[in-house]
Amino acid sequence: MAHQSELIASDIGAYLKAHEHKSLLRFITCGSVDDGKSTLIGRLLYESKMIFDDQLAALEADSKKVGTRGGELDFALLVDGLAAEREQGITIDVAYRFFSTDKRKFIVADTPGHEQYTRNMITGASTADLAVILIDARKGVLTQSRRHSFLVSLVGIRRIVLAVNKMDLVSYSRDAFEAIVADYRKFAQRIGLTDITAIPLSAVYGDNIIEHGANMPWYRGPTLMQHLENVPVGDEVATQPFRLPVQWVNRPNQDFRGFAGQVAGGTVKKGDRIRVLPSGRESTVARIVTADGDLERAVAGQSVTLTLASEIDVSRGDVLAASDAPPQVASQFEATIVWMHDEPMLQGRAYLMKAGTRTVTATITPVKHKINVNTLEQLPAERLELNDIGVCEVELDRPIPFESYADNHTLGGFILIDRLSNSTVGAGVINFALRRSQNVHWQALDVDKQVRARQKGQRACVLWLTGLSGAGKSTIANRIEKLLTAQGRHTYLLDGDNVRHGLNKDLGFTAQDRVENIRRVAEVSKLMVDAGLIVLVSFISPFRSERRMARALFGAGEFLEVFVDTPLAEAERRDVKGLYKKARRGELKNFTGIDSPYEAPESPEIRIDTTSMSADQAAEHIVHQLLDLKIIPSL
Repeated sequence: MAHQSELIASDIGAYLKAHEHKSLLRFITCGSVDDGKSTLIGRLLYESKMIFDDQLAALEADSKKVGTRGGELDFALLVDGLAAEREQGITIDVAYRFFSTDKRKFIVADTPGHEQYTRNMITGASTADLAVILIDARKGVLTQSRRHSFLVSLVGIRRIVLAVNKMDLVSYSRDAFEAIVADYRKFAQRIGLTDITAIPLSAVYGDNIIEHGANMPWYRGPTLMQHLENVPVGDEVATQPFRLPVQWVNRPNQDFRGFAGQVAGGTVKKGDRIRVLPSGRESTVARIVTADGDLERAVAGQSVTLTLASEIDVSRGDVLAASDAPPQVASQFEATIVWMHDEPMLQGRAYLMKAGTRTVTATITPVKHKINVNTLEQLPAERLELNDIGVCEVELDRPIPFESYADNHTLGGFILIDRLSNSTVGAGVINFALRRSQNVHWQALDVDKQVRARQKGQRACVLWLTGLSGAGKSTIANRIEKLLTAQGRHTYLLDGDNVRHGLNKDLGFTAQDRVENIRRVAEVSKLMVDAGLIVLVSFISPFRSERRMARALFGAGEFLEVFVDTPLAEAERRDVKGLYKKARRGELKNFTGIDSPYEAPESPEIRIDTTSMSADQAAEHIVHQLLDLKIIPSL
C-alpha cells in the first residue's frame, strides 16, 4: 500500500534526503462532465496521507454542508476550491495538487470537463507527462472524452491511463468495462495513442485506487497508484540536440555578459560550439553559470546562464543551439490551433504569437480545415469558433527558429494573443514550415524607398483616413490630393469603393472579409510607400486591430492615422448614397454603425471634426500638418 514514509517520524533528515532524489511525474485528469475527476484526486490525496488534520476536519464539515455524498466524505471538495465549483458540483478552473509516496513525487492537474472550459484543460495538459482519461462506466466514451483525448495527443502526451470510473454503478461488470475499453482503443488508434493502460475504478469507494479490493477479482492489472509509481518518466528531451531559448541577457557590469534561460533540449558543456538563431552567428561556451556556482555541463530542464567566448549579438527570443544540429528558421508554417476565445478567429487578422521566449506578429491565412473530434473528419472552414480545432497556415512578420512540436515542445508550441485586449485567444503547435517560406527569399535592391522619395522631393508616407460611411473621407482625401498635386507632389489615392471594383471585388462585408479588405490595401499601400509616394487611403476600416496591423507594416513616422470624426446621427442625416436607409430597412447586412461596430481611433495623429470644419478646411489643415512634419517641403 502506498503511504508516507515512516522516516518522517523517525528521521526527518533521512526522509528529506531521500525525497530530494525521487523522480517527479506530472499528470492530468480529464474527461467529460461529472466523470469523478476531482473525487479521484481527492481519494489519491487522502490515501497517500497528504491531508493535514485541520484539512480533514474541514473536509468532514464541508461534506455535510455542501457535499454530494449525503454526509459521507466528499473527496472532490479537496480539489474544487472555487465557490461556483462547490455550488454546481463541477470543476471550472485547473486545480494543481502535490503529493508523494515512498517511490515518487507527483503534481496532478484536475482539469474541467465542460466544453466551455476546454481552454483550461489545455493549460493543464501543456506540462503533463501522462493523462488519466476518466470514463463514466454508465455512459461510455462521450464527445468530451474524445475531445480531451485528441487534445492530449495534440500536446504530445503519449502515456494514457483509461480510468473507467463508477464501476460500482454498473455492478462492477467486466463486460461493461471491456466494451468501453474496446470502443476507446478504436478511437485512440486513429489519433496515434497506443500506450494505454485501462483500469476499472470506483473513486468513491477506493476500488483499484491504492489496493485492488474484493469487488473486481477479474481485474489482474495494476492499481492506479501502482501504475503511477512505476510508469517511466521519459527523458527523451535530454537526448535531443542542445536548445536554449534566451529569456534574459544578464549584464550586471561591464565585465559580465551572459544569456539566461532554461535548457529546452539536450546537453551543453563548457567548450561546446553553439550557433545563435536566427542570426546564424557561432561561438563557444565559456562558462555555465548558476546561483550555486559554475557547472561543467547542463541538461534539459535546468535554468542556467551561458557566457560565450566571443562578443556576438544575442537578444531575448534568440535560441542558442548545437552548431552541428541547429533548428530550422522560417516565417510561414502549417499549425494546428485550438481556439480559446468567445470572439472567433478571423483569417487575415493579425495576432501576437508567443513562441518560446520570442513574441512576433502572426496572421492566419488561411484556415485549411477544422477537425470534427468525434469522427476526425476534416471540415471546410473560414474561421474558428470557441473550442474549435483547426489546421491553419500561419505567416509571421519575421523568421523565427523552430522545431515541430513532435520534436520539441518548447520550440514547437505557441499561444496567440489579442493585440488589443492582451488576452490569450488560442494555443497551437507547429507541424512544419511551408515550402514557400524556404524557397522565397528577400531580394536586396540598390534603389530603395529613400532614394525614390528623395527623387520626388518628399518623404514617403501613408495618410490613413478612417471614419463612418458619410463622414467625408473620400471628399477630403480627393481635395488633399488636388492640393498636393498642385504643389508638384507625387501621390496616389486608394478609395474604399474604387478598390472594391477591382483588387477586392471578391470580398463581401462580413467581419472576415473586412479584415482581408484592409490587409490587402495595407500591403498595396506599403508597396506604394516603397515607391516613394504619398499614399492617401480612404477606408472605413472599422476595426482597431486591422488599423494596427496596417501601421505595423510601416516605419516610424510613415503611417499617419486621420480620424474623420463625424457622429453617427450626422453621417446618417447626410446619407449621400442612401446606404443608411437601406441598412435601417434591413436591406444591407453588416453595415458599419448600424449592425456592425465602428471602433474609433484612440490616439490618431490627426483628428478632423467635420461638424466644425469643411472639407476644404480639413484638406488644408492636413496639408499644413505634412509641412510641419517635413513630409513635404515648404514652397
